[in-house]
Amino acid sequence: MEKTLKHLEMIQNVINRLANSSFFLKGWTVIFVAAVLGFATKDSKPMYVWLAAIPTLSFWALDGFYLNQERLYRRLYDAVRQTDEGEIDFSMNITPHKQKWDWIKSVFSKTLIPFYLTILIVIGIVLLWQFNGQDVG
Repeated sequence: MEKTLKHLEMIQNVINRLANSSFFLKGWTVIFVAAVLGFATKDSKPMYVWLAAIPTLSFWALDGFYLNQERLYRRLYDAVRQTDEGEIDFSMNITPHKQKWDWIKSVFSKTLIPFYLTILIVIGIVLLWQFNGQDVG
């Protein structure tokens, strides 16, 4: 049982690191978008607003990658949990647990869509506001 617990602990540590990376990525997304939108509205330059959308989409894709990796390690965790003690080899190979469209499913998960779609909607509102010639400064 000791080998199983050690292996599960190793996998759980990877899952925790991936979850932390996802959390920090969301924080950086908010900070970056707020800074770019602040500059865009200060200078009344709609072109700057577009600069917020591109990294937001990139961060969304990267966050989907982290979530996908986390899900794969959770599948590995479940498989190890059901493995006999004598068969524990401490493998961290997640390839056998991959399924078709995993990354796409992660990007459009119910946890990521509301966060990133809200940011993109805010960017769109600021963009419309800027193009309508409203003075925001």
